[in-house]
Amino acid sequence: MSQRIDPPAGPGESLGVLLTRLRQAQGKSQVRLAGLLCAASGLPTLTRHEISRWEREERVPSQVWLGWLALVLDTPVHDLERAAARTRRRRSRP
Repeated sequence: MSQRIDPPAGPGESLGVLLTRLRQAQGKSQVRLAGLLCAASGLPTLTRHEISRWEREERVPSQVWLGWLALVLDTPVHDLERAAARTRRRRSRP
């Protein structure tokens, strides 16, 4: 059983911040993360540009991608869902 070394999302951490922190803590580039997501999902169309958009919070990944991100980044999907909800709320404010 692997031991989780990354701390869970902070109480106010947005998805972009969380994704960037997890990716960098694991020594993965955006290109590598995109490749791992493509391999895991079987969908070859995700690029590092989409990872960048997620990290900059220009876009929020769908529930499907949150599941794949949880798998590839070895983090609870619930942490990603909470951070995504925070990000969506912040984006909807005027």
